[in-house]
Amino acid sequence: MALAQPLVKKDDDRDDEAEYSPFLGIEKGAVLQEARVFNDPQLDARRCAQVITKLLYLINQGETFTKVEATEVFFAVTKLFQSKDTGLRRMVYLIIKELSPSADEVIIVTSSLMKDMNSKTDMYRANAIRVLCRITDGGLLGQIERYLKQAIVDKNPVVASAALVSGIHLLQVTNPEIVRRWSNEVQEAVQSRAALVQFHALGLLHQIRQNDRLAVSKLVTSLTRGSVRSPLAQCLLIRYTSQVIRESSLNTQAPDRPFYDYLEGCLRHKAEMVIFEAARAITELSGVTSRELTPAITVLQLFLSSSKPVLRFAAVRTLNKVAMTHPLAVTNCNIDMESLISDQNRSIATLAITTLLKTGNESSVDRLMKQITNFMSDIADEFKIVVVEAIRSLCLKFPQKYRTLMNFLSNILREEGGFEYKKAIVDSILILIRDIPEAKESGLSHLCEFIEDCEFTYLSTQILHFLGNEGPKTADPSKYIRYIYNRVILENATVRASAVSALAKFGALVESLKPRIFVLLRRCLFDNDDEVRDRATLYLNALGGDVSSDNDGRDLKEFIYGTLHLPLVNLEASLQAYASEEPFNLAAVPKEVKSQPLAEKKAPGKKAAATNVGPTTVTSIGETYEKLLASIPEFSEFGKLFKSSPPVELTEAETEYAVNVVKHIFSNHVVLQYNCTNTIPEQVLENVHVIVDASEAEEFSEVASKPLKSLPYDSPGQTFVAFEKPEGALSTGKFSNMLKFVVKEVDPATGDVEEEGVEDEYQLEDLEVNSADYMLKVGVSNFKNAWESLGADFERVDEYGLGVRESLSEAVQAVINLLGMQACEGTDVVPSNSRSHTCLLAGRFIGNIQVLVRLSFGIDGPKQVAMKLAVRSEDQFVSDAIHEIVANG
Repeated sequence: MALAQPLVKKDDDRDDEAEYSPFLGIEKGAVLQEARVFNDPQLDARRCAQVITKLLYLINQGETFTKVEATEVFFAVTKLFQSKDTGLRRMVYLIIKELSPSADEVIIVTSSLMKDMNSKTDMYRANAIRVLCRITDGGLLGQIERYLKQAIVDKNPVVASAALVSGIHLLQVTNPEIVRRWSNEVQEAVQSRAALVQFHALGLLHQIRQNDRLAVSKLVTSLTRGSVRSPLAQCLLIRYTSQVIRESSLNTQAPDRPFYDYLEGCLRHKAEMVIFEAARAITELSGVTSRELTPAITVLQLFLSSSKPVLRFAAVRTLNKVAMTHPLAVTNCNIDMESLISDQNRSIATLAITTLLKTGNESSVDRLMKQITNFMSDIADEFKIVVVEAIRSLCLKFPQKYRTLMNFLSNILREEGGFEYKKAIVDSILILIRDIPEAKESGLSHLCEFIEDCEFTYLSTQILHFLGNEGPKTADPSKYIRYIYNRVILENATVRASAVSALAKFGALVESLKPRIFVLLRRCLFDNDDEVRDRATLYLNALGGDVSSDNDGRDLKEFIYGTLHLPLVNLEASLQAYASEEPFNLAAVPKEVKSQPLAEKKAPGKKAAATNVGPTTVTSIGETYEKLLASIPEFSEFGKLFKSSPPVELTEAETEYAVNVVKHIFSNHVVLQYNCTNTIPEQVLENVHVIVDASEAEEFSEVASKPLKSLPYDSPGQTFVAFEKPEGALSTGKFSNMLKFVVKEVDPATGDVEEEGVEDEYQLEDLEVNSADYMLKVGVSNFKNAWESLGADFERVDEYGLGVRESLSEAVQAVINLLGMQACEGTDVVPSNSRSHTCLLAGRFIGNIQVLVRLSFGIDGPKQVAMKLAVRSEDQFVSDAIHEIVANG
């Protein structure tokens, strides 16, 4: 969310005023010449300070000084320590800190700075500490550690704060061990009466202990009893308390939330910053209840009417976040927020209106729309996008109000705006058309008017594609033809090509329009772009050929509307690798999404337990596995390989033997390929095989195995075990694995292997064959068309409760991983703070049966997730199996 800065109006007089900068036109060479004034016998303190100011300006503007230039300036600056002018001395400290002198140069100023550390002038002491800690190394730091400890507990708050802030920088950058020895002094500084000292001391003490969860908890427990007076320190303490509450809630399921009473008590603090920090902390608690929220919401409601813009902004932004998860809790603040719609600060007004859109009721929609219209032209595009997204959510919440909201979206669509803003509006209209059938006619009309003068190619092609899919299904499809053909005449080649495809879709679905579509497509044959001409030729032949007369035109519709059941990355890789005179065969393109190559799977410092696979293209891994298994007589009768899983590691990194396993799935069999690597140079392993215990996989019975005769050092090899399973069954289970072999010593000098060996065994990790192993990840380019083409013959819909989840995203990923399917159209990504989400999955079940899944998720206040699962496939058994997987998962 953008920050609370009021937008300056375009006609503001200040825009016309020329601002004068004292640094205008200064150059490094000229300033270095001026720096010679530092060497004058009679120092002019004022002029020296001006030159240092210019040098600091150049450094902060990114100007670089050569080693020689920096050294000359540094040595010249050190002469200024003889001046007694206080203002000049402060500038000297600044320039030394910024020049970051090298170790041999630091010695020059160390004595002067250490002398200042013990000065009677507190300002000198504080600044000397800051500079010394910035430029010194660990050796010198040990010498001045005693002085720094004394400075931390100094009576002067400026000196104490300087030492504490220096400690924070040292802890983060250079010498954390030295700073950790200051715990006692820092603990004492936390009790200081000076507000800034207490703030800095608490920050440093927490950083010292941050890796010790118990120590942080004890620190919070001791300080929440009332010893912190500084409002700044209190804000820090509230943040640390929230952190402790979060961590404790993950580890325990206690009904009482620790430290909540402290947070609630802070709501009655006299400092506004503390009150707000406590209110925000309460609203961000995991699984916060309405009872816990009430006092925080009450405080934030009071801030809404504050005279300070920063308080109003902070309150409305926090309430905006709360409205995403607890809209009813914010409803009491609606009257106060309505008054903020006319706030001079446009950021506050935007947040207020979007919060009202989330919490308002149906009767308030018209009134809110009128108020929004008045200020939309005054705010930046990023705020407008927020408003558009809130309006989209409101329309889905109150579909009866679609006319009002659709008209508003169409009006702002005609106004000036950038690409992201216009895309947000178009996406919102498309979603409303999809989810509210009554809005289709008006929405399509608004989109047609928009593309008449749309300057963004991406949006034009998106709308034309949508018109081609939805326009032919309306009551009067002919009215959209004019808008589409206008794009052929007036637009660039990309849009013209999209328009040709859209016209063809009308010709395929609306028989009465086909003659008119023929005329328009023939005109496109003379286009100056080859893509447009090729599309026009293709669709003319498709619409006019015999294919349209068969099966009631189903083949034609499948040709024009059908999806390519292949991952595009696989198709691209296959085309790049195609170098044959034979016709290109689409059936040869692998349908499974490419997995990570085996060579990339090895852990750091560990040899990969790889196969003899040379993965150069997408097809090579699958083909190599298939050829390898077919060459083994024991497995050659198993039929066609359906799927090979990515390698699953069965050993940890840095162990003496590296083993991973690949699961090869056939219709009636599962072959486990154990890829082994010996990482000990002085040994060779013989008769290597894996003993598999399938007692927890009752439906599997071992039918064959193939041991590995010899496994020399750093030479990968494979051993196999095959299992039979019932035909058509979705068999799952856990397998325990024990690697057995004969160890023979190898002479490092000669490489000779001893004749006698010792039998040995090595326990491997367990392996599971799960339901996802029977599913190929095969995406579809157009899910909606693929869903409709499958039909509802074998559709099954049911609802499930997924229990408590941290977020919707976690629930979505869990179901995707359980099913092993490919997410389509980016629906695996859940927008932050979303309360509902739809995920589209596609795949091919064993037996090469296409499966499509539509998942609808919803999450309530206590983070209970519910899911509606709709499955369509080519076989009723498969649809039922998917539901059974989810029910048992």
